Amino acid sequence: MDSLTVQIIVTIVVGLAYVVGLTGIVLPIIPGSITILIGSLVWAIVLGGWTWLAFAIIAVLCAVGMTCSYVMTGKRLKDNDVPTWPILVGVAAGIVGIFVIPFLGLPIGFVLGLYGSEWYRRRDMKLAWESSWIAIKAFGIGVMLELVCGFASTLTFAIATTLHFLNR
Repeated sequence: MDSLTVQIIVTIVVGLAYVVGLTGIVLPIIPGSITILIGSLVWAIVLGGWTWLAFAIIAVLCAVGMTCSYVMTGKRLKDNDVPTWPILVGVAAGIVGIFVIPFLGLPIGFVLGLYGSEWYRRRDMKLAWESSWIAIKAFGIGVMLELVCGFASTLTFAIATTLHFLNR
């Protein structure tokens, strides 16, 4: 195989990794931004040259997205005295929900698992819903911020790929 064929194949595979990564940002079963970052690293290694600049931008975007997701969500939960374990129960219930109810199982399972664990912790339905709603909003905002950075990474990859192949 010649160099151009290898570059095209790697670019297509990395494009698929972006789809998986963006899906992983929304569905916590698959690593999201990490998949995008690793795919971009492989892409930059194979294509070389100035694609390293695009990789650097993508790396910064992935780091910002993951930081926003984890730090901002964690801070919001900490400020409202919501511990981590109800979130983990919600995520586990969401994963089970995917298999029980296709497509809608993740959000339904997450909300039910989170609410159930908060009700168990607080023993009050109203307080459980209030803290669950805070956690749902914090988790949603974190995911949205990471997803925006993921889309910006995808756009950077698409522009850099287009420029690379047009200049060949």
